[in-house]
Formats: sequence, C-alpha cells, structure tokens
Amino acid sequence: MRKNHVKIIVLAFALQIVFPNAGGQAVAQAGNTAYPAMAPLDQYLISDESAEIALARSAAPSSISDAAEVMVLGREGYKTAAKGTNGFLCLVERSWAQATDQAEFWNPKMRAPHCFNAQAARSFAPIYLMKTRLVLAGKSKDAIASAVATALDKKELPPLEPGAMAYMMSKQQYLNDHDQAWHPHAMFFYSGDMAKSWAADDPNSPVMIANDPEERVTILFVIANKWSDGSPAPSTTP
Repeated sequence: MRKNHVKIIVLAFALQIVFPNAGGQAVAQAGNTAYPAMAPLDQYLISDESAEIALARSAAPSSISDAAEVMVLGREGYKTAAKGTNGFLCLVERSWAQATDQAEFWNPKMRAPHCFNAQAARSFAPIYLMKTRLVLAGKSKDAIASAVATALDKKELPPLEPGAMAYMMSKQQYLNDHDQAWHPHAMFFYSGDMAKSWAADDPNSPVMIANDPEERVTILFVIANKWSDGSPAPSTTP
C-alpha cells in the first residue's frame, strides 16, 4: 500500500485516512463539515467506565495492555482508572485529537484507543491531554491551536523522547466516518524527518510516514496483520 494508492494524513494522535475512490480521485476529509461545532459533552463520554477501560486496553495485545495504566474521560478531563506496572498508558482518544483544521474535529462518534509506551506517555500524550482540558474549558479551535503552539514554543510541554511509540490495534476503533476501523498498526514518533533513514513510503516498504505540523512530529506507521485480540486484519492490498 503506497502513496499513489493511499495518502495518510496524521491529525494529532488520531488518523484521518484518505482513500482513492473508484474514479481515482481522493476522498477529501477537509472542506464543508457535518460537525461545525462541539456536540453536547455527553455524546463524547462513555457512561460505563468498565467499558471504556476495556476499549482502551484493546489498543494493544493483552500481554501489554493488561499491565498498563488506563485513563478514562470524565466531565473534568481524563483520570486514571487503573494503575499500571509496565510503563504503558492506554486511553481512548476523542475527535479533538485531530488537527484543528479537520472536518471531523468535533465528530462525537470517534473512538481511537491508543496504548503509548512510557516514552510517549511522558512526552507525547501530554499534548492530547492539554487539548482535552482546553476543549472542556470551551475554547475555540483557533484558541486550542494557539495554546498548543505557545506551550511548545515555551517548552511548557515536554520534548519528545527518543523511542516514543504507540499501538493502535483495536478492532473496535472508529477513526472517522469514512474509514472507521482502518487497519491495526503501530506508530513511531519523531521530531525530525525520518523518511530516508526508515525508507518510509519507498516501493513495497511496509513503513508509511506522515507529518503532523500542529504537534511538530513525524509519525511512522507499520501496519499489523492482526488485531490486538489475534484475529486476522483486513488485507492492505488496494
């Protein structure tokens, strides 16, 4: 699956996937949106905490996620619902994980389970948690983008640590209205351009790459052939 078949746009921690349609034209995720404003908060919440914990843990195989810390979203932000012992952090991201200029930034259906390793939990997840606090404080998309940029400029957010990565292998993930679950994959976060050193997007390379300028990170994707529960994943053949 290469760039001429699939273009991946990284939007914060979540994905917006753009596939070519039958006529060979990309299906755009920007432009007019069905989600012009934030929906009532209840639409973003999961009322059953145990269900959200299970969904968060489904981001990675149980050998990883069973010992991970789990955070769940409440009316005042994310809180720790289960302590971990292996350094991983699992949580279910909502739509504002995307870049603020995206059409589905306020899509209340989005559920994107992530399991961050310790490096990413310390240095990359804080951006999303900051955005969540701003959203719950009623800030506009412009204000959110400005606040994140300022925090990065002033080093109020931690620098990205080497080795930061995350699993997104949940069969229950809903990433956007067009592609929904997409494919299970692992993501590797870098602060520089890693395309050449990883040979990302080269012909027949299993590694794909995208830039997230709003959060100042390059993300490398490696597609997995099975979901976190071990069941087979859909083929990546276009």
